[in-house]
Amino acid sequence: MSLTHLPPDARPREKLLARGPQALADAELLALLLRTGMQGLPVLQLAQSLLDRFGGWAGLLAAGVQDLAKIKGLGPAKRAEIAAVLEIARRSLAQRLAEKPAMNHVDTVKAYLRLHLGSLGQEVFAVLFLDSQLRLIAMETLFHGSLTQTTVHPREIVKRALALGAGSVILAHNHPSGHAEPSRADESLTRHLGQALALVDVKVVDHFVVGAGEVVSFAERGLL
Repeated sequence: MSLTHLPPDARPREKLLARGPQALADAELLALLLRTGMQGLPVLQLAQSLLDRFGGWAGLLAAGVQDLAKIKGLGPAKRAEIAAVLEIARRSLAQRLAEKPAMNHVDTVKAYLRLHLGSLGQEVFAVLFLDSQLRLIAMETLFHGSLTQTTVHPREIVKRALALGAGSVILAHNHPSGHAEPSRADESLTRHLGQALALVDVKVVDHFVVGAGEVVSFAERGLL
């Protein structure tokens, strides 16, 4: 069922145009994107069910295409639209980090990492390479699988930092279990990488752990 059955002043599009997007509830915003529901499930209910399933906007935007394909009522067109919105969000955040010092916008860094790493089913280790002004040069996922000091190779990070002309880096990895709390091994690995990068005058300015609904900053915790 589409939104046309609603009274004109209750339709999300008309409401948005008259009062602005901030006047819409989360489900109404998503319903605008979906446009139609399915038999027995109006679009507003479908939108709310998606938000509930993924834990709100953060979880939905972090969902991969394969996750969306499992949802009844989301055909290829709807999945493509949601995936496009996800990519727009990623590129918008990357542009902001490239234009302004990353550590002046820690929440932006967290949102960027959540979009990239939050929905992955395996543990990965990524590095945000920054210039001398702490602006993003590139983000690269360098290691996959169970992450320890033996699987995350400092020389590879050093090599990429030098190749990109980075003056500092932000380390990041995800916990597929959903818990973002840093482990003792995470702290040890961070010290190890910091020492290796310091030899070539590259500073580790933060390390983020990405969980299901939270991103933890080592710098904010005083762990660097």
